[in-house]
Amino acid sequence: MSIKPINQIKGTALPLVIDDIDTDRIIPARYLKCVTFDGLGEFVFYDDRFESDGTPKNHPLNNPKYKNANIIISGANFGCGSSREHAPQAIKRAGFNAIIAESFAEIFHGNATTLGIACIILPHSDIKELEGYIKENPGEKLIIDIETETLKSSAKSYRFQINQNAKKDFLAGTYDSLGELLTNMDKVKILEKNLPYNFKYLG
Repeated sequence: MSIKPINQIKGTALPLVIDDIDTDRIIPARYLKCVTFDGLGEFVFYDDRFESDGTPKNHPLNNPKYKNANIIISGANFGCGSSREHAPQAIKRAGFNAIIAESFAEIFHGNATTLGIACIILPHSDIKELEGYIKENPGEKLIIDIETETLKSSAKSYRFQINQNAKKDFLAGTYDSLGELLTNMDKVKILEKNLPYNFKYLG
């Protein structure tokens, strides 16, 4: 099993600049009963997007201008709240490969990175400027260059921050810890055989 390195992320953006978006908001608790994560993308931000009777609300995800966007632009403390892995899973399965925000909750950041979702940090002023530009130019192509830590539009270039361990893993293709384990299963079995177990069965 090979894991493809992530050097660049290209695509269009969805403006959702709100602070403290928590994991329950990203994927409501009633959708956590699934056995697998398949299909979770359909319910991402569901209660923000729909009334209780299913009527669509005025939400960027319901706006055809942002159809097929694969980058979210948001505010501070994205992914706070509970540590549920379902939140980044829902975002990934809804087609998003990167989130640009002022800051991220630590556990969400780790779970997102493992899925190959780049968590990009920009200051508030740049976030607001980028939000305004995208609203005026929906469908504008963005390029996130992981190696140079640069975000580019046709109008401007921004220097962003990214966790350096995440950056290293994206560039090396080692961000998926489970994938890494499965890829190196032969080495795992050899290590297991040579472990000096120093306990006695007391049953």
